[in-house]
Amino acid sequence: MVKTQIQVPDDLYGRIKQLAAQQEWSLAETLRRGAELLLATRPLAATGAAAAWTLEPPANTQLLVDPFAGPNWRENTNLGSSADGLLPHR
Repeated sequence: MVKTQIQVPDDLYGRIKQLAAQQEWSLAETLRRGAELLLATRPLAATGAAAAWTLEPPANTQLLVDPFAGPNWRENTNLGSSADGLLPHR
């Protein structure tokens, strides 16, 4: 294990100590578990072959116009009024 020093705001330190006491963990164990949870939910960026991943080109949606071209595209999308004229009528 590596021994290190960190700086933590007083209020955060107090809450971590309180959690550690409730769980009957040491402060170090509580911080390790917190770091493990953070890494599990926000993994490190991939390196090597995985880092070379690129987004595939978009699928052919057969749209007649770009639904995001207009200045009010967000409003139109939320109201559902922008769907008219996007797809060819069959």
